[in-house]
Amino acid sequence: MNEFTLNALATFPDQLDALFATFPEHKKHWRPDNWDGIPSESLTALEQLCHVRDIEIDGYHVRIDRTLNESHPLLISLDTYRLRNERHYERTAAADAITAFREARLQTLAKISSLSEKQWDRSANFEGYGKVTLRGIVHYLASHDQQHLAGMQWLLAKLHVPQA
Repeated sequence: MNEFTLNALATFPDQLDALFATFPEHKKHWRPDNWDGIPSESLTALEQLCHVRDIEIDGYHVRIDRTLNESHPLLISLDTYRLRNERHYERTAAADAITAFREARLQTLAKISSLSEKQWDRSANFEGYGKVTLRGIVHYLASHDQQHLAGMQWLLAKLHVPQA
């Protein structure tokens, strides 16, 4: 795996935390009237934190483990909005969400830090993406991170729309 992607994965928790901190406290639960153009799921700033935590743990940890330990497994996509509702993201303390995410990301990095080329080339079928290698799964994870930074930047832009 290339160092750029590994570094992006390692630095993402700090970027996410710093970007979340730029939201005014009273806007961390804010929802715009219109979600058109959002580059991530339609989630508030706090919900974005909870989502990346849950996708890391329930999504990517499982996907990495299954790809390493099973023969060409089917890796399912998770229903973001079902998780948001069932886990009551709106009642989650932001500090708890980011702490849990940081711990989960360290576990992800530990899982992938010493893989062999043969392990990186293990394959799976990722629902919504098709055939993929473990290397590809990790690239999708890095892409997912960037998607949520973009979603939070989009929310900040919407916060600054001039009022008529």
